[in-house]
Amino acid sequence: MKAIKVMGRIDDRGQLALDEPLSIDTNQRVEVIVLIPEIATLDDDDEPKAQILDDFRQAWHEAMTGQTIPVARLWEGIDDDLRTIN
Repeated sequence: MKAIKVMGRIDDRGQLALDEPLSIDTNQRVEVIVLIPEIATLDDDDEPKAQILDDFRQAWHEAMTGQTIPVARLWEGIDDDLRTIN
């Protein structure tokens, strides 16, 4: 059996419509497997959208008003902390 991967849509009548025609011999039966992507759901412990947006707005405000830390300073003390853990 030969496999061909194509994309398509399911219309409101439940009919499958391919994005482009198949270039195969016609008038033969085929087996179709439909893979439908799952919609990601938030876990109970995930932050709600409102909190994420608030955090982004705060970070954006800090960036626009110069309240930032140079990237090089983010690593200061990390090596010392790692040595005390080991």
